[in-house]
Amino acid sequence: MKLAIVSFLDLNRRSLEQVLLSRLSSKEVKNWLGRYAQPYRELMAYYRCAMKEVSTKFEVLNEEFSLQYDHNPIETVKTRLKSPDSILDKLTGRQLPLTVESIEQNLSDVAGVRVICSFPSDIYMLADSFLRQDDITLIRRKDYIKEPKENGYRSLHLIVETPIFLHDQKKPMKVEVQFRTISMDWWASLEHKIRYKKDVEITDEIAGELLECAEMGAKLDARMEQIQRRVETSDVWGSMN
Repeated sequence: MKLAIVSFLDLNRRSLEQVLLSRLSSKEVKNWLGRYAQPYRELMAYYRCAMKEVSTKFEVLNEEFSLQYDHNPIETVKTRLKSPDSILDKLTGRQLPLTVESIEQNLSDVAGVRVICSFPSDIYMLADSFLRQDDITLIRRKDYIKEPKENGYRSLHLIVETPIFLHDQKKPMKVEVQFRTISMDWWASLEHKIRYKKDVEITDEIAGELLECAEMGAKLDARMEQIQRRVETSDVWGSMN
């Protein structure tokens, strides 16, 4: 039986008890609330703290590059906490226990940080600088820029572990970090809206057009980066004359 886990802090959703009552018996609701409600709230708070830790690291890196190299590699930094429905679907899809312990042990993308960069080279430069920090542990790396997904999706994904400092302990937390250029992010956002629109079938023709748009975006990224390098080279030669 599915069990929905809902954050008390999200006032736009139905309450946890309402969701549970729609799926479980009153006895099961009481058992789950008594055992998991508070631990779930605490775990989500820890994930939010981890996202803040990671996003702050990128803000510092961006400031450093701006001061030393007159270059801001980061356009924006976004954070997101996986929704209760998504957590539920992932656990049940993998036939994992519906417990707070199971979330922490088995899911690595509950907390997400997305770093939108100006150019593809900025992605790898920032990722390397980020991973060199001694409190960041790389768990998994997937490079969908060098090897895009079949649908055209491009991004660099890192699963990392970083500590958060509580009043009585240091707690390691997993965070998924996604690096994209502006065009990669624009394409991914629109592709998701199109592909997952309700009651609309994505034909092979539309899928092919989406893939073509992704390839056009990659070519545009490469061309813009070439232009940037030419401008930087001309600046260097100009300062030497």
